[in-house]
Amino acid sequence: MTDVLRRGRASLAFSFFAQGVAFALLVTRIPAIQDRYDVSDGLLPAFLAAVPILAGVGSVCTEHLVKRVPPSHVLRWAQPVVLLALLGVGAGDGLWQLGLALAAFGLAVGALDASMNMLGVSLQHTYGRSIMLGFHAAFSLGGIVGASLAWAGAHWDLALFVSYLPAVLVLLPAALVGSRWYVDGSGQQEAQEPGGAGGAGVGFKLLLPLCLVMAIAYIGDSTVSNWSAKYLQDVLGSSEQLATVPYNVYMVTTLLGRAVGDFGVRRFGAVAVVRVGAVVAAAGFAVVAVAPGAWVGMLGFTLVGFGLCVIVPQTFAAAGRLFPGAADAAVARLNIFNYVGFLIGSPLVGALGDAWSYRGAMLVPMALVLVTLFYARSFASGPSRYGDGHEWPRTADVGRGSNGL
Repeated sequence: MTDVLRRGRASLAFSFFAQGVAFALLVTRIPAIQDRYDVSDGLLPAFLAAVPILAGVGSVCTEHLVKRVPPSHVLRWAQPVVLLALLGVGAGDGLWQLGLALAAFGLAVGALDASMNMLGVSLQHTYGRSIMLGFHAAFSLGGIVGASLAWAGAHWDLALFVSYLPAVLVLLPAALVGSRWYVDGSGQQEAQEPGGAGGAGVGFKLLLPLCLVMAIAYIGDSTVSNWSAKYLQDVLGSSEQLATVPYNVYMVTTLLGRAVGDFGVRRFGAVAVVRVGAVVAAAGFAVVAVAPGAWVGMLGFTLVGFGLCVIVPQTFAAAGRLFPGAADAAVARLNIFNYVGFLIGSPLVGALGDAWSYRGAMLVPMALVLVTLFYARSFASGPSRYGDGHEWPRTADVGRGSNGL
C-alpha cells in the first residue's frame, strides 16, 4: 500500500482513538456532572437521551452533507466541535449551559461517527480486506485512556473543566494536524448480484432480526456506559474514584474480546460465537444485579464487555453476507438501530431505577440480550462465504461499511 493510504489509515485510527477518549471522559463522570449541575435522578435520563437523539440527527444530516462536500471535510470540523463541547460540559454552571453543551456534543458526534465510518469503509474497499476492526480497537483504546483520565480526575478531586482541559489541549491540535492525511473515496459497493443496486435489494423483513439484535446490543452497551459509574457509587457504595473503573474495565474487555473474536469465528462459526457472547453478557448483567459490593459489580461489567463486544461486529458482518450486492445499504439501515438502542437503553434503566430499583433495572438488559439466542441463526454463513469454516484467510469478520461504535 502507498504512503498516502498508510497515513490515511493512521490518521483515521487516531480520530477513532480521540472519539473514544472524549466519550469515556463524558460518560464516566456522569455522577460528577449530575452533582455539578444539580440534575435530579428523574431529569438525568432526559439529558442522557438527548445525546443519541441528536447524534441520529447529526448522522442523517451528514448523509446529505457529504453529497456536497467530502466526508474528510465533515470529520475535520466535527471532531474539534466534539472536544470543545466536552470542555463546555465542564465549564458551565447552569442547566441551560449543560443542555447546550450536550446538544452540541450530540450533533457533532453524529457527524463524526458517520464521516469516520464513511472514510473507514472507503479505505477498507481500497485495501481489499477488512480493516474496520482495527478502527474499533482504536476507539476501545481511547475509551481506556479516557476512563483512566476520569479516574485521575476523581482521585485528585479535580473540577470537571480542569479534568477535561489537558485531554482537549492534546487531542484537538493533533486531530487537526492528522486531518491533513484523511483519504476520501466513494466507499460504495457496486451491485455484484441480483437485487444489489442501492437500497432496492435490501428487504427489511430479512434485515429485521439483525436490527433487533443491534438495538439490544446497544441497549446493553448504553447501560454500561451511562449507568455503570452511577450504579457502583449509588447502589454498591463505591467511591467516586472507584466508580470510574467499570467503564475502563469494560473497554479493556471489549478490546481483548475483539482481538480473539475472529479466531473464534474461524474455529467455531459466527452462530456459536454470537450465542456464547449473548450468554456471557447476560450472565454479566445478572452478576451486576445481585452484586454485594463494588468489586463483584465490576466483575459483572467485565463479563458484559466480553459478551457484547463480539455481537455488534458480527451483526454488521451478517448484514453484509445477507445482502452481498447491497451490503452498504443494508449496513446503513442497520446502523440506525445503534441509536435506537442507545435511545432506549439509557432512559429505560433510569426510569426503572426510579420506579423500581436499579438492581432490578439491570435484569432488563439481561433478558433482552438472551433474546439474541433466538435470532442467532441469522448469523449463519452460506456456502463460499466466510465464517463457519469458510472464512477468507487474514480477514477480520466485520461487514464492509460497519458502524464501528
